[in-house]
Amino acid sequence: MVLGSSTRKRGGTRIAAWAAAAMLAVGVAATGCGDDNGGTPPPEPSVTRTQEAPDVPADPAAAEREVKANWEKFFSADVPLNEKEAVLENGAKMRPVLQGFNADPRGKQVEASVTDVKFTSKTEADVTYTLSLDGQPALRDAKGVSVEQDGTWKVSVKTLCALVQLNSGNASPVPGC
Repeated sequence: MVLGSSTRKRGGTRIAAWAAAAMLAVGVAATGCGDDNGGTPPPEPSVTRTQEAPDVPADPAAAEREVKANWEKFFSADVPLNEKEAVLENGAKMRPVLQGFNADPRGKQVEASVTDVKFTSKTEADVTYTLSLDGQPALRDAKGVSVEQDGTWKVSVKTLCALVQLNSGNASPVPGC
């Protein structure tokens, strides 16, 4: 068999061949660098690899706790509108949509329970949650998004708008969303 002729192992064989050639070139260069009296070759260069910080918040556990707490606060009937606004992305701008969402009589019976948070960046997370209505699960394993804004993890506008749209049951966009 000819080196590199296998279609299945072609990429791996080429890499191995290149690595072998590189090692030979380094070996030849190293022996050429010693003095004629059998001196030692110069030291090999040192490469320090820096690991990039993962694309998650600095303290993922604390961020996850805040996401959960703020989602539960946002969906709690016992929390005043201004406090819900504080944990909603662009809360002041979204006040009319939030007022409409809270005006629904079922809003007094809704609770959210976050079951999973997966950070997709330092400022965004996918959230899996269950909405309960009067203590009974009404929307299990729903998907939403949390965003970090002004140092606080908040329920995203797109999550609220999706829920309002789902609740309104019509195909036209909800004003403000």
